[in-house]
Amino acid sequence: MARVIIWNLVTLDGFFEGEKKWDLDFHNRAWGPELEKLSTDFGTSASLLVFGRVTYEGMKAYWTTTEDEGAVKAFMNALPKLVASRTITASDWNNTEVTADIVAALSARKATLDKTIYVFGSADLTDSLLKAGLVDEVMLAVVPVQLGKGTPFFKEGARRDFTLLEARPLENGTVLVRYAPQAVSR
Repeated sequence: MARVIIWNLVTLDGFFEGEKKWDLDFHNRAWGPELEKLSTDFGTSASLLVFGRVTYEGMKAYWTTTEDEGAVKAFMNALPKLVASRTITASDWNNTEVTADIVAALSARKATLDKTIYVFGSADLTDSLLKAGLVDEVMLAVVPVQLGKGTPFFKEGARRDFTLLEARPLENGTVLVRYAPQAVSR
């Protein structure tokens, strides 16, 4: 059975993007050899990449046109991808399937795959998967930046506790944290 791991970069004040879509300049503060290695490791440990529609559109636009010929580009374009969307039904990005029922599709994949399933970005998708109990781990790079305004990564709702699996500072001041979600407190 595959594990589902959510991956994202967030600011100290909990935003995964600024006030505008794809306002991600704070990622530059976190990027360096350690995150580059982690990104490469994702490519060797993943069986499937999962995106919400907005994240998918940005990733597809970047990874299919970038002139960077590194390992990350290779795995982003080669690995199977699953996109959660109610507005698009197909994709021309290599190895990409689109589904309107992400919970059912991901449940089936989780049961049949044996390598890690990574969910990149996608705050709305993350919320849906946490509510469905499909997430095994939330991995965040907490970037030492306060934006003040932006899109929060976690949605309002029921309280959820997490168990710390790892906290590791990077040389640039970013902290990599890994948490296992617990059942929702009622």
